[in-house]
Amino acid sequence: MSRFALPPAAILRHAALLVTGAFILIPFVWMVSLSIKPPGEIFRASFSFWPDQFYGVENYTQAITDVPLLRYMLNGVIICASILALQILICAPAAYALAKLSFPGRKLLFALVLIGLLLPKEVLALPLFIMGYQLGILNTYAALIVPYVVSPFGIFLFRQFFKTISDDVVHAARLDGLSELAIVWRIMVPMAVPAIIAFGIFSVVSHWNSLFWPLIAVRDQNLMPPPLGILAFKNEEAGSDYGPLMAAATLVVAPLIIAFLAAQRWFIEGISAGATK
Repeated sequence: MSRFALPPAAILRHAALLVTGAFILIPFVWMVSLSIKPPGEIFRASFSFWPDQFYGVENYTQAITDVPLLRYMLNGVIICASILALQILICAPAAYALAKLSFPGRKLLFALVLIGLLLPKEVLALPLFIMGYQLGILNTYAALIVPYVVSPFGIFLFRQFFKTISDDVVHAARLDGLSELAIVWRIMVPMAVPAIIAFGIFSVVSHWNSLFWPLIAVRDQNLMPPPLGILAFKNEEAGSDYGPLMAAATLVVAPLIIAFLAAQRWFIEGISAGATK
């Protein structure tokens, strides 16, 4: 039995991970619990996960029928897919140039990318709003997509991954007559699929959950993404309808959890490969 005993350091690490994981999961467990409870049990002093009266059917039905939640989720798919496709289209060539090409000002440009990583998105809200107004794209899909097509994090992540690819691969491609853009899309991007999957998860989660900018950029209910759409359950006069609100929040979060569980192997591979190659 002594062969299978964990050292004290490993026990402490696992204990810390279990405690941290529990703290992270508590809000989600509470959300699911409230989504199946009737109004009378939501504010009960004692907490129990399973309600005395199961009210999940009513709450989830109300979440889908009271507001066009499925439309909001479709908007989220359109917005996230468009942003991710444009980010890869722009970030991959930019990262390749910073990683494999020599030109004046390369270090300065990379420094600007790092500065872009440090800037909170909220800082740029006012200039982006003014720009959107002048371009006439406010209250359109473009207002939700265009501000995010250039991702400093995407450029940084791809650049770091491209740096791990041997220069000999690039030289061989040039000798075969490939242009620089052809090298990007036919050589570098296929080799960076794990990094693209990892970045895709970060990008989709970030923009699927985005509330601040959509709250400013759109007013049309047919354009609202999921986080903005579920605010319809918040009523200043009658109070928030917490049961359907938590049911809607559960439905909005569920696709992200399923997608991550399905892609976690590629996500871990993408993060670790860029660091270890």
